[in-house]
Amino acid sequence: MKIIRLFCAGGLSTGLLVKNMIQASEEMGFQADISAHGIGSLDTRGHEADIILLGPQIRYKLATAKELYPEKPVFVIEPKMYGMLDGKAVIQEIMKVLK
Repeated sequence: MKIIRLFCAGGLSTGLLVKNMIQASEEMGFQADISAHGIGSLDTRGHEADIILLGPQIRYKLATAKELYPEKPVFVIEPKMYGMLDGKAVIQEIMKVLK
């Protein structure tokens, strides 16, 4: 099981995206523990993740996240995927990164 942590500015959109990602991962047979957190908890919650995702609104935190967790994949969710709440597309990107 992969542990996926999304960090955002604390908006409702990320929670909806997580719900869609969970549904997509189940449909695709990809076992994952997926949750969203405010960016303020990056230093305390990022350590538990296999992969760290940032919402596009906090793209400016990418360098900080990579510096905190140089051994982990960290990327910003594409604005189109995020805006459309396309959980399946995000899971597909995660699967590519974790191969």
